Amino acid sequence: MATDMNDKHDMRVTTFDLDSEPVSADTARYFDKCEEKLGLVPNVLKSYAFDDVKLRAFTDMYNDLMLGASGLSKLEREMIAVAVSSVNRCFYCLTAHGATVRDYSCDPKLGELMVMNYRVADLSERQRVMLDFAVKLTKHPHEILEGDRQRQREAGFSDRDIWDIATVTGFFNMSNRVAVATDMRPNDEYHAMAQ
Repeated sequence: MATDMNDKHDMRVTTFDLDSEPVSADTARYFDKCEEKLGLVPNVLKSYAFDDVKLRAFTDMYNDLMLGASGLSKLEREMIAVAVSSVNRCFYCLTAHGATVRDYSCDPKLGELMVMNYRVADLSERQRVMLDFAVKLTKHPHEILEGDRQRQREAGFSDRDIWDIATVTGFFNMSNRVAVATDMRPNDEYHAMAQ
């Protein structure tokens, strides 16, 4: 990092430079899979490349929450990521997960509306109740009561689904804070995806 505290641009924590700094064999294999499947190595993963344990913890949790078995669809989980990131104004996650909402929904407008304000998007009642819960948990966690959980049940969510909504919400609150604190920037490729 730069030593001149007056230059804000130099204070940004950069991603791991894969071209000049070696990574472990395990990380290199994982990044090769990312290139193969996604066509890129997400900058968030590069930012964790300095420590295999941290990278593995992050990717294991992400993959379980966002891609693992759940009563929530992958699109619904991405919607939570975007709604939470919108509250937190996380440029990285809004860009990356907004692109994924566009891709999963096959609706570019939905991705953009979710980034701006999910309340104006054409959502099902189930999705709206889910996102209201995620946003309340983000803004006012101390105000979550049994009535909030009951509204989830009435919308068709099981107690396990409520757990998944809460853990995806918590994960993105953590990720947003790390991304904002380090001025993490999304890969340029995300801006053009699923447009």
